[in-house]
Amino acid sequence: MFPRFFDSLPLLPPRPALATAFGLGLLSALALPPVHAVPVLLLAFPGLLALAAAARTWRGAALLGFAWGWGHHLAGVYWVTHAILTDVETWWWLVPLAAPALAIPLALFAVPPVLAARALPSGWPRVLGFAGIWVFSEMARGVLFTGFPWNLIGSVWAFAALPAQGAALVGVHGLSLATVLLACLPLLGRVRPLAGGALAVAAAAALGAWRLSEPPPPSPATPASSIRLVLVQGNVAQQVKWREDQRLAIFRRYLDMTAEAAARAAADAPGRTVVAVWPETASPFLLAQDPDARRLIAEALPPGGVLLAGTVRGEWGEDRVLREIFNSLVALDADGAVAALADKFHLVPFGEYMPLAGLIPIRMVVGGMDFSAGPGPTTLSVPGLPPFGALICYEVIFPGAVVPSPRPAWLLNITNDAWFGFSSGPWQHLAAARMRAAEEGLPLVRAAQTGVSAVFDAHGRRLALLPLGTTGTLDADLPGALPPTPFSRFGLLIPMMLSGLCLLASLVGSRLASRRVVPKPVPPSTAGSL
Repeated sequence: MFPRFFDSLPLLPPRPALATAFGLGLLSALALPPVHAVPVLLLAFPGLLALAAAARTWRGAALLGFAWGWGHHLAGVYWVTHAILTDVETWWWLVPLAAPALAIPLALFAVPPVLAARALPSGWPRVLGFAGIWVFSEMARGVLFTGFPWNLIGSVWAFAALPAQGAALVGVHGLSLATVLLACLPLLGRVRPLAGGALAVAAAAALGAWRLSEPPPPSPATPASSIRLVLVQGNVAQQVKWREDQRLAIFRRYLDMTAEAAARAAADAPGRTVVAVWPETASPFLLAQDPDARRLIAEALPPGGVLLAGTVRGEWGEDRVLREIFNSLVALDADGAVAALADKFHLVPFGEYMPLAGLIPIRMVVGGMDFSAGPGPTTLSVPGLPPFGALICYEVIFPGAVVPSPRPAWLLNITNDAWFGFSSGPWQHLAAARMRAAEEGLPLVRAAQTGVSAVFDAHGRRLALLPLGTTGTLDADLPGALPPTPFSRFGLLIPMMLSGLCLLASLVGSRLASRRVVPKPVPPSTAGSL
């Protein structure tokens, strides 16, 4: 089936070829969370390469790559439309434009690997070169235009802990490299490469099983006690979150849920420090500046308890004029005192600040001010807790950039995924969080406004979960950390070197192929249409 399909692609006229590339991109998105239909990549990637290789011009190949990438990202980030629907009366005209517009710059990153594939001879040189450039494009997507490494191809393996174990060695970008290489094997048309791919998958599974067979590291403990987590998922819809008439009711909901769950946790685990966690901007009041709100929180906490809460934080000038606002995490002790705080350092363009201020005639940021960025990843030290790294919202999606120095004992991700509604967005965000735990060998605790809240151990195993759209609390012991993984030591250098080796092997193979084979002109009728 596959060989016949791939052989038919070079015969397509221009418009059907572009439509096919777009359709293959849409198909490839089924491999992403939460569907994880990974085998579709065996059709989507080889189909793209077959189309690119048949393109008659560089421009034609670039358009094919763009069409594939546009379909892939359109299906992958369609949930952005839901964020527009939270204020549909103002932004109704953006509903049909938001997802296609966001997918356009993301689609551009599929063009360089396609152009590389067109320039390389068929066989291993083309596959290796395409995979290597693909990973470098993914890395560039995580940096350029403030960075948006969402739905990296390696995240297709985040459906369970076992296939994600390779991330501890090579990171999610390394898994992307392996995924693209494996997906392109049908193009080679021989049994031996397919058998080699099957052996590689079996070896990866064996590595994962070996890592997961290790006894879990002991839970971190302070000199006084171990830690009992209480994640509070208030399930507050984005449409009502900042309404003035709902502020007190929302705050009371979090207080009551915290008091009940914390008391239960203290009774079930006597002698342990109870740590309650609220999601990103859960508090409708500015906790760092509101002593009355902190007093009510202190009444909800058990003796020795701690609250880690998402809140907005403001800074005023001497003239009592608000100068800056921050998206923050505040740690409060049992007396309601601020023990530590961290400000979000990687802000969402258009959501938390408007890029090119003054040049864009619309303003989508809620409120009258842009948020200010914090100084960067920070290890927080709170009395009674092991040190932890705070990651607010999509800061968790950046591989190799989530662990501050000194290395913490665990990672905390608070987020407000209410923007995404009931879509694949929250599950894609959760998959990225799981990958960070596996990469860094650190447990990751995730509290989400409407879900999905979860606790992952240092191997990326899911220990507890509150589903999407659920109002409730989640109790769990804080897992222990592993020694630094190879990826945590060397970071993106590992997948960069592996991708560079693929490119080098591709160039060497191309040089050898050019010496062995004299190119023959291809008749126009079979040379493709673009």
